[in-house]
Order: sequence, then structure tokens, then C-alpha cells
Amino acid sequence: MKLSKLVGDRFKERPANCLIDSHALMVRGGYIKNVANGIYSQFPPMKRISQKIENIIRDEMDKIDGQEVLFPVTLPGSLWEESGRYESVGSELLRFQDRTGSKMVLGMTHEEASVQLVREYANSYAKYPFMIYQIQTKFRDEARPRAGLIRVREFTMKDAYSFHTSQEDLEQYYQKCYDAYNRIFARCGIPEVAVVASDSGMMGGSISHEYMLLTPAGEDSIAVCPECGYSANVEAAPSIIENENKIPMEDLKEVATPGTGTIEELCEFLNIPAENTAKAVVYQKNEDDSFVVAFIRGDLDIHETKLTNALGFEIHPAVIEDDTVLTAGFIGPVGINEKVTVLFDNSLKGINYLVTGANKVDAHYTGFNVERDCPDAVYADLAKIVEGGICPECGKHTITVSRGIEVGNIFQLGTKYSKSMGFKYTDENGEEQYPIMGCYGIGVGRMAASICEVRHDDYGPIWPITIAPWQVHLCCLRSDDAACKEYADKLYETLQNKGIEVIYDDRKVRPGAMFADADLLGVPVRVVVSPRNLEENAVEISTRDKQIDKQKTPMDDAVTEVERIIKKLIDDIYKHVK
Repeated sequence: MKLSKLVGDRFKERPANCLIDSHALMVRGGYIKNVANGIYSQFPPMKRISQKIENIIRDEMDKIDGQEVLFPVTLPGSLWEESGRYESVGSELLRFQDRTGSKMVLGMTHEEASVQLVREYANSYAKYPFMIYQIQTKFRDEARPRAGLIRVREFTMKDAYSFHTSQEDLEQYYQKCYDAYNRIFARCGIPEVAVVASDSGMMGGSISHEYMLLTPAGEDSIAVCPECGYSANVEAAPSIIENENKIPMEDLKEVATPGTGTIEELCEFLNIPAENTAKAVVYQKNEDDSFVVAFIRGDLDIHETKLTNALGFEIHPAVIEDDTVLTAGFIGPVGINEKVTVLFDNSLKGINYLVTGANKVDAHYTGFNVERDCPDAVYADLAKIVEGGICPECGKHTITVSRGIEVGNIFQLGTKYSKSMGFKYTDENGEEQYPIMGCYGIGVGRMAASICEVRHDDYGPIWPITIAPWQVHLCCLRSDDAACKEYADKLYETLQNKGIEVIYDDRKVRPGAMFADADLLGVPVRVVVSPRNLEENAVEISTRDKQIDKQKTPMDDAVTEVERIIKKLIDDIYKHVK
């Protein structure tokens, strides 16, 4: 490919609306263009990167007996009604009607479509096990798309679905996918991806894992124990609290607490630690806007996903008006309106003395004890695990919390979809059974953006050679010099004939502009042809990661040296593939 013909511009200035580096570099480097909020077109470099990632995924899925299929983007709402998700999934699912008035959805995930495809075929135990996968466009009507391709509304994803006749068989195949995913990420140049336990969310199922690329730009929080190796998304990491009961039990007593609508103000007024307060966090049901109050120790915070899972329905942060059944800033469990759904976090167990709201303006209760004053209290793990918290595995105060980007996930779905959609097979005894399912996803664009986020410098991406848009960036510094252009043209042709992917900068531009564009394209190997180098019977070779910097190579050896460097870069990637 000649750079003079490459569609898309590159520019120096960082776009104002790009909050993270990968987004800025992909816009500056001519990889993507915004079409609408969370929707992007891809220029040729990004398309080439995506294709290479897809091919690595295909290769690894085929190695574990996956069979590629293709589901529709547009699906009948009736399929999602069969599974129960047409109503249970929130506004992220884009629903519409076709011209006949039939309910339709844009597929954000394809469990229903996978069951619909195989439920007539897989009617006998002899057909099992099997796995089908696709690489397809999906649409999730994300409320807050951001960070370029990392959180979007329209995206390309590989999703796979496996079908089994026993839990044991599912677990064996789940391990194969677990290992295949590690190979995929290693082959794409990010072997450091961490596997963490996760929450299954709307997908359902009992066991799930996420593959996290740790970076400060990540939108997920990961709890890690350096002592025992435990790791989990914070939404799935149990918050274990030890209460010391520093204040003895007292009778429940209402006290005046003027102007103490926050925990900080209350603690200062009463001269008590936040650990001896019960904080009220208020939400409303999406379905009917009725109130939900979660009580938690005053120094901790609610994790909304944990709360949603404990409740079993969708919620949103509450808006408390003057005429509602709750008194903002002074909410407590004693005497709370019976129409309010109440949950207690585990952090409040076993504390003798608490201060909590009295459901009156400027009033609190002291001496509150959950077990005594609310004997029917329902407890759940609702708190965010904190830095220095107790590890659920080894029990030490060693938890650290890091940021990460989810680049893949795998789930053991069980029979959630086969049961709800009436999918059965006949076993070897002639009895009907429900197939057991697993599902496995990787976002292609998100992975590319994530790799850019952790593989870049101030000048541009540093693409791993296995997914780079091209392997070699050939720069002809003086295309107006006949000898220089003649040699560069010949080298370009020879490299291409060798099967090497080359982007050839044949433009009449200043060297500084040429090198700036080369940095933005992030191609692993750079070959510079210039009159000065040719006078020395040499070309200049470097690598984007600076392992090789301005190496002078004889002209006759240039092709052989480029081949050697490419092989070394590929070998370096595959050292991490197990």
C-alpha cells in the first residue's frame, strides 16, 4: 500500500473530546471516525488490525472444534420474549417495530439466536457436545458511550455458544475455552491479561470469568490479593468486614441532630467514628419508582451491581422530593415506611452500637442495634471491597484495587436459556433433558483499542507485529531524487513479493512529517531510504518499540535483515503463547 493513496488523514493536535490516549491516537492516526454517539466508521488501518485479531480468534476457536456461523443483527422480539429477556433487560436493548407492527430488536448478544438455530438439529444426545461461534456486529444502546472503541453502542464481537449433556462436560470444555482465550490474548501481544472471577449479570449462569487488561484508563475495578493470587471484579468480590464493637450497647434513644444530613456532619456532631453509623443509600425500582433503601456501615459504599443482584430487579438512583415517604439525610430502619424495600449490608452484623436516622428532620437514633431493633432484617453482601480489605481466599488484609479494561468474558450458563426456550434433547435412556450451555465473548474493536492503550508512547501506537496494520513502514525521504526513488520502489516490490506487508510512504513531504505519520501508524519495522544512506550503500532500519534504533544495514542485505527482524518480533510474541 502506498501512503499517498491511503484513505484517511493524520494530524498533530489531540482532539478535545478524547479523554484517554487510545481514543486520541486512533482519531489522530486515521483509524476511526465518529458517525454518531458511540458509533464509529473504520479507516483501512483499523480494518486491517480488526481482521488480524479476528483471524487469530478464528484460528483458536477452530482448534477447539468451534464451528463458525452467522446470526442476524436484527431479531424478532418474540425470541427474546421466549427467554424472558425482552422485558427484563433494560433500555440497553434497542426495541422497535417493523412495518407490520411486529416487535423487533437489535442483537446485543445472541444466546436466543443460538438456541433458535440448533434446537431442532440437536434433538439427540448423539449430537453433543458442540460449539458454534460468530464474529458479528452488535448494538447495545449504551447510556454513556465514551473512550472511543472501549465503550461504544455498535461493536464487532466474537461470541461463542457451547452445548453439553452434563455439567462435567461443560466444565471440561469451559477449561478449553479458558486456555484458548489466554492464547488469543498472548498472540495479540497482551499476555499480561489477568483472568478474574466476575458477576454473570444479565447473561445468567453461576460461574463466569473476565479477562482484564490492567491500565489506569480502565473502567472496571479489580480486587487482587498479592499474597495468594486471588483476583475478581469488585462486583463479584465479597466484602468481608470485621467489627470491633468499640462502643458498648445502649438503649435506643432519639436525639436532636440539627444540620447533620451527611455522615461527616453527624460524626462530628456526636463525636463518633463513621464505623458506628448506619448509612442509608436510596434507589428506586425501574418498574414502578418505589423506593429501595440499602443500609451500610457509614465508612463503606454500596456496589450497585451487588445490590441489583440481591434485589432481583433493576434500580436507579432515587430522587427524593419533599412530599415523599422518606426524609432525605435522616433515613433510618426504625419506623421506615412499610412500602419501602429495605436491605442491610453484612457490614452491620454484630455491631452493638449504631447511630441511624430517625426518619425525622434533624433527628437520629443512638444505641441502634440491628439484631435487637430489626429482628427480621435481611442481610446481603452489598459493599464495595476496599483497598487493604480482607482477602476472601487467604483472609489477610492484603486486597489491592486496580483499574482494568474487560477484553473478554466466559460464562457457564447452565440451562437458563434451554429451559426458558423449550429446548430439549433425548438422552441415551430415551428421556428428555435440557442441554447445558456455555458462552464466550471477545470484543474485537475494544481489544484493539485496549492494546493501543497499553502499547503506545507520546507519538503513537506501538502495535504488536501479529496485529499491526502492516509489518514494514518504508520511508523514501527524497522521492524527487531519482536514485533514491528507484531503490525504494524496487525494495517495496521485493518485500511485497516476499509476502511481507508494506506501507510505502512515497510522498513528497518533509522528513519530520513523514516520521510523525509513521509513529501514528505504529508499524513495527521502519526502513528509511535516503540519498545520504545510499551514499553509504546502506538503508536505515529501526523498530517502533526502539529495540532497534537507526541500524545501518547494507542495501543488498536489507530484505534479509527485515525478514530476520520480523521473525524475531513474531517469535517474541509466541514465547508467551502456551
